Amino acid sequence: MNGKATDGELGAKQSRHRLERGRGALGPALALVHTGQAPTRSVLTSRLGVTRATAGAVAAELESLGLIRVDPRPAAASGTQGRPSHRLEIAEEGPVVLAGQVHADGYRAALVGLGGRIVATAPGCVTVGADPSYVLGTLVAEGVRLLAESGRSCAGVGLAVPSAVAEPGGEALNPLHLEWPAGAPVRRLFTEAVRQHGLGVPVFTANDINLAALAEHRHGAGREAGNLLCVATGHRGVGGALVVDGRLHLGSAGLALEVGHITVEPQGRPCHCGRYGCLDVETDPLAFLRAAGREPAPGRSPLAEATRLLAEEAGEPAVRAATEALTDRLGRGLAALVNILNPDRIILGGLHRSLLEAAGPRLRAAVARDSLWGLSGSVPVRACSLAHNSLVGAAELAWQPVLEDPLSVLVPA
Repeated sequence: MNGKATDGELGAKQSRHRLERGRGALGPALALVHTGQAPTRSVLTSRLGVTRATAGAVAAELESLGLIRVDPRPAAASGTQGRPSHRLEIAEEGPVVLAGQVHADGYRAALVGLGGRIVATAPGCVTVGADPSYVLGTLVAEGVRLLAESGRSCAGVGLAVPSAVAEPGGEALNPLHLEWPAGAPVRRLFTEAVRQHGLGVPVFTANDINLAALAEHRHGAGREAGNLLCVATGHRGVGGALVVDGRLHLGSAGLALEVGHITVEPQGRPCHCGRYGCLDVETDPLAFLRAAGREPAPGRSPLAEATRLLAEEAGEPAVRAATEALTDRLGRGLAALVNILNPDRIILGGLHRSLLEAAGPRLRAAVARDSLWGLSGSVPVRACSLAHNSLVGAAELAWQPVLEDPLSVLVPA
């Protein structure tokens, strides 16, 4: 032995060195692929600010974890120059997270992969009873059944609920449109149900509109917005969320952006909060139906019925008048939020999305008219683009530990 390393030993040492240097980049690299910002290895190299060799080692490690797939047939985008680069894709058969959503008209469980892709869903129950333990236990049982059928590994569990969720305890402070008691310990109850079914993964719970905004920012209509305001009707009432530089603005105790209680009709309907004319009761699906002189059809949710009216009977005088009235009220509420928050984009969900599609010019004019800076520069108002965005957002919570440090959560295959 002459003490000199062989070429093979040197190559292996260099590869290990590149991987060690790149371990800190595993999470950021996965997040870039997860959100569609790094479709190729060359883009990943540029976005991470590392060498091509290090980016290759990072991509290979993520592939070994079963999280991404490195396409062995590199291809350059049309019109580009230079060496073609390997494509990076989410592994289709990789791990999933279990996501759940509870709302006034039912609940649903789903398996969601990286990239925000819903892999499987269980049909939602249409009745949410007064016992949160029973509802959450049933939801988890449905999700565990989906996991067993899929054969996938589970990296985490997330839940979206129609209430402000207090931190750090995870209590649902105002489940106004459910029969649950105020302050129900939903995170504890949900975690207990998850553990009873043998899942030892991290468990998260948050407000449904917050999670919808997070999902839209990462995968939908809110991409690349620096200050994203999301307002949506949900199934009952109105919620809002703000994403600043990629993170939800939650306030000191997780209770920020209760936009449903902005007054838009001082002499309007009584609200559940004790005031009158709040956005919550003046622009939700039930308010639309009442303004149009209708009631929800038996067995049909107010959101579904209001959406149907807008799609099929928009020209009927009472429906048209209701559309105009709710559009003006919504515009006043959005203008107040623009004055306070100065967002660079607004996205609307639920019935508000349908109002935007039916009366976009009127809504945008109302926002511009009533906001302080409306005449000097309008804020883009767009429709949410993801189906089941609150479910996808619940999954984002569960994926977050993996996105931050894949090696701390997953073991290489």
